[in-house]
Amino acid sequence: MTTRMRNILIFIGTAVILLLLMVIAILIGRVPLNDENTVGNTPGNLNNGGYFCESDGRVYFANAYDGYALYSMNSDESDLRKLGEGSYSFLNVGGDYLYYSMIGNSDDYELGFIGTPYGVYRSKLNGKKVTGLDRSHIINMQLCGSYIYYEKYDNKKAVSLEKIRIDKKDKQTVVPEAIINPNCYVDGTIYYNGDDKSKDHYLYALDTATGVSSVVWEGDIWNPIVQDGYVYYMDISSNYRLCRYSLYNDTVEVLTNDRIDMFNLYDNYIYYQVSSPTEPALKRMLIDGSSPEVVREGVFQNINITSQYVYFNAFDEPTPVYKTSTFGPVAVTTFDAAMEASIDETK
Repeated sequence: MTTRMRNILIFIGTAVILLLLMVIAILIGRVPLNDENTVGNTPGNLNNGGYFCESDGRVYFANAYDGYALYSMNSDESDLRKLGEGSYSFLNVGGDYLYYSMIGNSDDYELGFIGTPYGVYRSKLNGKKVTGLDRSHIINMQLCGSYIYYEKYDNKKAVSLEKIRIDKKDKQTVVPEAIINPNCYVDGTIYYNGDDKSKDHYLYALDTATGVSSVVWEGDIWNPIVQDGYVYYMDISSNYRLCRYSLYNDTVEVLTNDRIDMFNLYDNYIYYQVSSPTEPALKRMLIDGSSPEVVREGVFQNINITSQYVYFNAFDEPTPVYKTSTFGPVAVTTFDAAMEASIDETK
């Protein structure tokens, strides 16, 4: 073999190896798309800040004892791990990735933005390989299949509904200058209420495949949650009492006549904060309105629910974080494991 032929073969071999390495790098860096029915978090959790999110027995949460830094643990609160610094909210999980809104503590060029990191982000489940998807102020966000839908606030363009694919492609404005909460996503449809700008509070459905919205029911609702053919909502015209509307037979049931500030729904229980000048309390009841009971007297917020615990805190007091069993007897204690983990981080 001549020297010239040998050099040609070496060149071709080197080119093939480099091409293979490039293909491998692309495949490793590729973010697999999700099934269209993938939902990042429950609408009730997201309506309450999205500070807790559960997937495959693992709970990802923003630890209020550590400035809402990102942590994870098993659903029984064992094996706590700190995953990230900063202030996290609207946690979503899909496949091998976390999606969230974050306000950071310092400059971080690795996130893809210059300056204090804030906006929509993606990371691996261990908190590594953080990628900035959109630098913006987030009001609400939900993982809907392979897209993040988020309410974005801009002091020049007001509020709009945006979406971006999880691989940071196909960024679009879905509805400009409109207040649309995307947190309730079911079978390819986002259910949301109208707002004062639209002059109604009807129940709407946004078809994510076509981008077309339609009126489902001319109610007077706030923060709808759809489950098993019912829409659970706060009834604006009747002092924000909690009701449910049947999508099947067009009927309304009043679940409580108490005025409420917020609620969350998980399986067969509803947890809700009663607004009262004399007897405020966090309560729970079954989804048909039966068996109401007091969880804890006082004014609380950020009601987040996992398969084993309900977490909440006093109004405007991030800590202590309280908890009680999601389905078992009411027995309120404090989320000591999170506090201890934050202390260990400072040692």
